[in-house]
Amino acid sequence: MLILRRLSSIGAVVARGIHHLGVAVHDLDEALETYVRLLGAELEHRALVEEQGVEAAAVLVGYGRVELLAPLGEETPIGKFLASRGPGMHHVAYQVDDVRSELGRLAAAGASLIDEEPRQGLFGLQVAFVHPDAVHGVLTEVVSVG
Repeated sequence: MLILRRLSSIGAVVARGIHHLGVAVHDLDEALETYVRLLGAELEHRALVEEQGVEAAAVLVGYGRVELLAPLGEETPIGKFLASRGPGMHHVAYQVDDVRSELGRLAAAGASLIDEEPRQGLFGLQVAFVHPDAVHGVLTEVVSVG
């Protein structure tokens, strides 16, 4: 707890926890079937998120959540990701109280932001992405649920 207090005192984001892990897939139906069959996943929500160029499905696996992301086209961010890296882990999303204020803290701490303003994500939640270079090679998303 001392470390968290120290970090919050210097303006670092204090995440409430991991909201979900994002996984890029070519075929959403096939990925859903695999997660249900192999991991006992339960479909929580499925939707088109046209602003981000994906069809997404959130599945609950035990106490956690995985967001499966299929591209709506080859030139979308997920389409380009799949073309260069293939299917697999895309990002880690952390739950925060307020995306907009956390973006300010991240920028003040020197993080390179992909999104300077929140945008709408799955479930209609406010989300924003932090460049992987800022977080040791991991594309990071901040999500507010309230």
